[in-house]
Amino acid sequence: MTSLASVTLEVADLSAAQRFYTAFGLGDRIRLRASEEPTTGFRGFAVALTVSRPATVKGFIDAALDAGATALKPASKSFWGHGGVVRAPDGTILKVATSEKKDTGPATRDIDQIVLLLGTADVTASKKFYVGRGLAVAKGFGSKYVEFAAGAGPVKLALYGRRALAKDLGVPIDGTGSHRLALGTDAASFTDPDGFAWEGVPAVCA
Repeated sequence: MTSLASVTLEVADLSAAQRFYTAFGLGDRIRLRASEEPTTGFRGFAVALTVSRPATVKGFIDAALDAGATALKPASKSFWGHGGVVRAPDGTILKVATSEKKDTGPATRDIDQIVLLLGTADVTASKKFYVGRGLAVAKGFGSKYVEFAAGAGPVKLALYGRRALAKDLGVPIDGTGSHRLALGTDAASFTDPDGFAWEGVPAVCA
């Protein structure tokens, strides 16, 4: 049965990426490895962090910008709460959000949940694919969004329509080349319908 054990970002400059993700607060939750695979535009995924309050959103976004990220959507209030989006120096898109609209305390560095958002051409078909591999659906919104139950690793997996995800992140939908992303599983290696590669790994990301 498939479960998401780890998430590995493939980066051109490994040392720089290690410094960035440590400063951002994900240094012990996301794996990194060097890669020169060509890639352009939207890579079809984002790493989303759910936090407790708007001040914490701002703290993470500010930390990302200070460490060299580029703002895609400044931290701001929305219908759903409060959030912001940045592009890391390696090209990975990071979203930080909370459902709270008002601060009930000071900013912290606590992350309530990390979700890997995979942009898919057909959410329903990809959901069927993953359910067939043993993933359990935790929640979903028809053909728009599906989130799977947490596995052994620190990151949850979710599916989002590629076009809707790009719009939510504030980027053009177009992109070519490598996703520069590898998903670790304790099952056999495989590739999903949208070209995201899963690799068999012996250990869970600490």
